Amino acid sequence: MNIVMIGLGHMGGNMALTLQTAGFTVIGTDVAEVARRNMAARGLAVVGPEALPAADVYLLSLPSSAQVREVIESSPGLLRQAPKGSVIVDTSTSDPVVSRELAKMVVEAGLEWLDAPVSGGPAGAATGALGMLLGGEASTIERVEPMLKAMSARYTHVGEAGSGHVVKLANNYLCAAHLLTTAEAVALAMRAGVAPEACLAGLNSGSGRSAVSEVNFPKWVLPAAFDSGFTTGLMRKDLRLARDAAAGMGLSLDLLSRVVEQWHANADALPDSADFNHVTDEILRLAQADGATSTQEAGQ
Repeated sequence: MNIVMIGLGHMGGNMALTLQTAGFTVIGTDVAEVARRNMAARGLAVVGPEALPAADVYLLSLPSSAQVREVIESSPGLLRQAPKGSVIVDTSTSDPVVSRELAKMVVEAGLEWLDAPVSGGPAGAATGALGMLLGGEASTIERVEPMLKAMSARYTHVGEAGSGHVVKLANNYLCAAHLLTTAEAVALAMRAGVAPEACLAGLNSGSGRSAVSEVNFPKWVLPAAFDSGFTTGLMRKDLRLARDAAAGMGLSLDLLSRVVEQWHANADALPDSADFNHVTDEILRLAQADGATSTQEAGQ
C-alpha cells in the first residue's frame, strides 16, 4: 500500500514515520519547507506539494476544513490528481458539514472517502496507539484496515461520511468540559485540605472518573509538564465547530455554550499557543488563594 501523507506537523509527521516503520511505502508533503526538511532528516521521503505522486491512499493531517478543502479542490487538487479508486482519509478535526460536502465530491470523482479524526496526541501518533473515529463506507474501512491497525490502538466505525467528525467534536467537547469540572473538583478538595493526588485517586475509583482525571491531571497538570502537543487554540477551534454544528441542526445546548464561553473568556492570559491543559490554572489557583485564612475562620 503506497501512502502519501499530506501535512507533516506533530501529528502527521509521526503518523508517517509510524506507517513507514510498519512497512508501508510513505511519501510526505507539506506546504512548509521547514516541515519537509525536518521529516527528511528523520528518514522520511518528502516532496513538494506540486510534485505529489500517485498513491493508493492520501492521508490528510491538516489544521482545519479550509485546508482540507484546498488540498482536495485546488492545491494540489486531489480531485484531479489522485488516481481513480484511490482513498482520501482525513484525520483532521474538521467541520462535518464540509466533510460531507467534500466526501460527495470525492466519490463522484471516482475516489473513496474516509473521515478518521484521531485522539492520542503526537505520542499516540508516534507509537501507533491512536484512537480513530471513522465515517464512511465499511468497504473502504476494510480496504485500508492494515493501515488503520498500524496507526491505532483502536478504531471505531460510527457511521456514514462526516460521522467521524461529528463524534470527534462531541469527544473534544467532553474533554474540554472535563478539564473545567475536574479542576473545580480538585480545587474543592484542596481547599478542604485534601491533596490533589488523593482526590484524583478517589475520583478515579468512582463514577466521576474520566480520561482527564486518569491521564491529563497526573501526566500534565499536577507535574506542570504541559507538553501534550495539543494547543488551547485547537481546542477553542473544535469547541466553536461543535457549537456551530449544534446550531446548524437547530439544537440549543446551554452547557456547551457555557463551556465555549469559558474557554474563550481569558484569551489574554491563556493564548492560543498554550498547551490546552493550562485551562485548569486559574481554577486551581482559587484553591490556594486565601485558603489558610478561610480554613482557619471556618474552624472558629
